[in-house]
Amino acid sequence: MKKKLLVSAIIVGFVAVMFIPAQGTLPLYGNSAAKADNALTIESMLTYAIQDEYLARAEYVAIMAKFGQMPPYSNIKQAEEQHIAWLKDIFASLGLAIPADEAAKYVHVPSTLKEAAQTGVQAEIDNISMYDRFLAQPVLRDPRYAGIADLFTRLRNASSNHLAAFQKQLQKY
Repeated sequence: MKKKLLVSAIIVGFVAVMFIPAQGTLPLYGNSAAKADNALTIESMLTYAIQDEYLARAEYVAIMAKFGQMPPYSNIKQAEEQHIAWLKDIFASLGLAIPADEAAKYVHVPSTLKEAAQTGVQAEIDNISMYDRFLAQPVLRDPRYAGIADLFTRLRNASSNHLAAFQKQLQKY
């Protein structure tokens, strides 16, 4: 009987491992995808930017769902909504398809408010770095893309403000 139970448990475990996709099997998204891309284009930068904004919004929504509606998460979530709208306008003006919001697959819900603030700090540091890298791309010196360069600058600067808010939040713990 024990042998049958053991064999059954092994089979169930094997089936679970084989048919339940691991978190690590998701394709790179947002800032992580941008870091891995050595051939950035206007479209790829816009895609990574909107994915990263989707991810930030989803993360803050998840944090507020767990811990309640509170600043800075509620304020910054509203800012992320505006950033997404700006990016959608650029996609539309270029005739590009707006990427689907798949951020929910990538959200990690922190265990504590301290961890949530730490997550916010790191996300904004990564976001600033991504936009700095985008702004260093020679293609953005082309006058046709001045609006995109301006938007990336505004998004980077907003991330700097968000970083300060999360650092202030983190000091409470």
